[in-house]
Amino acid sequence: MKTDQRSPAPFGRALCAMVTPFTESGALDLDGAQRLADRLVSAGCDGLVLSGTTGESPTTTDAEKAALVTAVREAVGERAALVAGVGTADTRHTVELALAAEKAGADGLLVVSPYYSRPPQDALEAHFREVADASGLPLLLYDIPGRTGTRIEPATVVRLADHPRIVAVKDCSYDLLGTQQVLSRTDLAYYAGCDEQVLALYAVGAVGCVSTVANVVPELFRSVLDSFDAGDTGRAALLQRRAVPLIEAMTSAALPGTVTAKALLGALGLPAGPVRAPLRAADRETTGTLLTAYEELVAGAGQLQV
Repeated sequence: MKTDQRSPAPFGRALCAMVTPFTESGALDLDGAQRLADRLVSAGCDGLVLSGTTGESPTTTDAEKAALVTAVREAVGERAALVAGVGTADTRHTVELALAAEKAGADGLLVVSPYYSRPPQDALEAHFREVADASGLPLLLYDIPGRTGTRIEPATVVRLADHPRIVAVKDCSYDLLGTQQVLSRTDLAYYAGCDEQVLALYAVGAVGCVSTVANVVPELFRSVLDSFDAGDTGRAALLQRRAVPLIEAMTSAALPGTVTAKALLGALGLPAGPVRAPLRAADRETTGTLLTAYEELVAGAGQLQV
C-alpha cells in the first residue's frame, strides 16, 4: 500500500554503476576493482552496482561476475550495499547468476529486462517473478528500453510490486509520467538511472540514483541529494546544472558510458583499463574533452564545497 512518505532506500541513496577494471591484457583486475570500490565508498557512495551496463556485463563471464562481488565485498566490508547485475536474455541463466551472486556476498540483484527476444508484458512479469523466487535477495528492476528493446510498462511494475523481494526500480525509461504513476501507486524505491535526471526524479519521490558519472566524481550526486534533503533546493539545482557538461560528455555523446568512464578514469590515473570488444577505447580527442569537462566541474564544485 502506498504511503505518503518517501520510500526507504534499500541499497543506499548515492550508488555508483561501477566500471569493471581490466588489466592491459584484458583480464579481470580484482586489485584495481578493490581500489576503485574503496575510493568510491570513501568519497560518498553508499552503494555500488557491479556488472551492470557500465560494468560490461555482456562481456564478463559468470565466474568473473562472482569473483568481482567477492573481491569488492572484501574491500568495502559493510560500508556500502553491493547490488550485482544478473540480468540476461535467458531466465534460467539469470536465476543461476542470481544464486551465484547471493553466494558471493551481494546484498541485492539488478535484473534487466530480457533483451533481443522482446517478451510481452505477461512473459516479462513471469520472468521477474521467477528470478525473485529463486534467491533470498531483494531485486532492483532495471528498466532501460533503449538497450533492451522492451519497456517494463508501469502497469507491469505496479503488479510486480506485490512481490516481497521486488523492492526497487532503476529507472532509465525517460518516461516521467510513467515513473510518477508507479510512485503514486506503490512503495517501490525508485533510483534515477540517468545522471541528468537525478534531481528531477528525487524531487518527485525517488530514493536516490545509480550514477555512471559517479565513477569519476563520487561525491557529486551525494551532495545534490544531501542539499535537497537539507532544504537547500537552490544549491541542489545548481550542483545538478554544474554537472551537465560532464554528464553530456560522458553519457550523451556517441560513445557508451562505459567507454567514456574508463577513458576518464585512465586519464586520472585510476583503475579502469581497456574495454572489451566489441567496444573500443575513446580516442585522444574525446579523452581530452572529457578531461576538460571534469576539470571544469571540479574547479566549480570546489567553490561550492561539494
